[in-house]
Amino acid sequence: MTLSEMLRHRRAVRHYDADQTLNSSKVRECLKLAQLAPSSSNMQLYEFYHITNHDTLKQLARACLGQGAAATAQQMVVFVTRQDLYRKRAQAVLDFERGNLSRNSPPDRLPGRLKKMEFYYGKLMPFIYARGFGLMGSLRQIIARSIGLFRPIVVDVSEQDVRTVVHKSCGLAAQTFMLAMAEQGYDTCPMEGLDTRMVKRILKLPRGAEINMIISCGIRKENKGIWGERFRLPFEDVYREI
Repeated sequence: MTLSEMLRHRRAVRHYDADQTLNSSKVRECLKLAQLAPSSSNMQLYEFYHITNHDTLKQLARACLGQGAAATAQQMVVFVTRQDLYRKRAQAVLDFERGNLSRNSPPDRLPGRLKKMEFYYGKLMPFIYARGFGLMGSLRQIIARSIGLFRPIVVDVSEQDVRTVVHKSCGLAAQTFMLAMAEQGYDTCPMEGLDTRMVKRILKLPRGAEINMIISCGIRKENKGIWGERFRLPFEDVYREI
């Protein structure tokens, strides 16, 4: 499929065909492609839980309130944010960038670029993503708004702002996954109507993990999987050219 064909083919499928199974390896490859989605500061603060076990699928269907998209799913993927891993992820990016810059930077610019990366991932990112009962976010806001008196700067740095950024990056990966699945001829449905506490218990997730969404997977059942025609607002209602 072309990209436009994939976008038109992808629908939120509410009922999957029990007689058609998915190739788990292909779903896994689609998740690898999901990692190519952009991530804020390349922090990649997410994990993908690919569920193929029948008993776990049944438990997750219950946590998803028994909706058809979950109850008939052949497989599921739980997209989880992991802001609590910010130090580990920042260090991983920094380790990569040290070699990346050494291989690809002109010798005269290498020291300056390395210094910037050491500061950005070694100090700034740990400061931006740290949590402290709202206090860290308040401190960041005071600093950002003080600097903002003299020059443009990112001011949305409260703990809730940063949490939103983490979830947006995870959502981009989820959307990329759904398009990759469409290319394979597989169907999906993103679900947010769920009991996140129950999902965390089922998957034995740590306290710092958060559920971004669950995407059910399968092949649509003819004349039942899709709820009629697709509705979108008139383009003129959402498009603004300035």
